[in-house]
Amino acid sequence: MRDVDQATHRRYLDYRERHAYFQATTPVLTREQFLAADAEHRTLEDKGENGRDDDDEARWQELAKLLLSD
Repeated sequence: MRDVDQATHRRYLDYRERHAYFQATTPVLTREQFLAADAEHRTLEDKGENGRDDDDEARWQELAKLLLSD
């Protein structure tokens, strides 16, 4: 198990809380699955809307939905 910074840990706890409220019928991501998806989402987020190509944008939206992020 790898250590995570406080901000990432908080995002994971927020995800679990939102999942319990909005997505209770779908499997919750494990910690490791969340960390991988969160890292990819943040990388795409850092590119910005103008820096993402169509494939990046589609993946960014898919990850945002998976992570239940705003």
